[in-house]
Amino acid sequence: MEGIELGAIEPWLRDRLPAARPPFRLERLTGGRSNLTCLLADAACAEWVLRRPPLGPRQPTAHDVLREGRIMTALAPTAVPVPAVLGAAPDLCPDSAPLLLMERAPAAATLGPAARARAGLALAETLAALHAVEPAAVGLRDLGRGEGYVERQLARWHRQWEEGRTRDLDDLAAAHALLADRVPPQSRTAIVHGDFRLDNCLLDAQGEVTAVLDWEICTLGDPLADLALLLVYWAEPGDAATALEDPPTLAPGFTSRDEIRRRYEAATDTEATALDFHLAFAWWKLACIVEGVHARVARGALGDVDRSAASFAAQAERLAGEAHRAAAALG
Repeated sequence: MEGIELGAIEPWLRDRLPAARPPFRLERLTGGRSNLTCLLADAACAEWVLRRPPLGPRQPTAHDVLREGRIMTALAPTAVPVPAVLGAAPDLCPDSAPLLLMERAPAAATLGPAARARAGLALAETLAALHAVEPAAVGLRDLGRGEGYVERQLARWHRQWEEGRTRDLDDLAAAHALLADRVPPQSRTAIVHGDFRLDNCLLDAQGEVTAVLDWEICTLGDPLADLALLLVYWAEPGDAATALEDPPTLAPGFTSRDEIRRRYEAATDTEATALDFHLAFAWWKLACIVEGVHARVARGALGDVDRSAASFAAQAERLAGEAHRAAAALG
């Protein structure tokens, strides 16, 4: 498979999976748009997951699967459900890229009406559990600076867009200027996932969260950014625009955004002040992320994907437009 030479890593896999029964086989998993994610299986049909950065040039602080592995390992003893990390190597790929080996968490169940009603509340409770973790207690005090989170995020994503840009997006630039001029005081400091949504969580048949995935952009910062991002992703019937192309939460029976916010506030004993700003910031950040995916797909850095570069380009334009409108409405 492009980006991972199975024969070259087999000794490493045998050391970390002593109960496995070679030969191994690899299959690309769809869905992840940042790092390349593969299903690893042995002759007995046991399964694990391998992750590596995208192919080709990448920015120094992006797509850090080793950092992702460190975070999941640190959170393993907490109330936050994460897959077990089984191995990490800095340079096992053909291009000397790092590689992360982790357990494959149980597949998400098909959610019935009762599970859908529970899912949004379970995500709110899981997010609250993450934000309750004391970074120093799990060895993650050096994960980020904490204070000034939004200012740093605005600078980081704007810089990544500028460095990898393939076109102009006026709405993205205008929203950035408005947001940078309206940053509210930080509510508090916590471990922030950075891309917390239904699609990055695995749920059981009752709607409970069994694993939280995709920790590569996790840092210390304002937890309201996580809540706002979850709410922006959480589409409801009648929404004029949605963050995802085919939002799963449009199916009947899911809780509302307002119910999720209230459950999070109750679980954290806080009030989500300045939420309107963080919602606008979430639209803008997603626009930056999707525009980055558009650029990577256009240059072939993600290999074969199930969507065209043009579809990601249109999605980024829609997100940037929503970000501009939401930022302009802040006054």
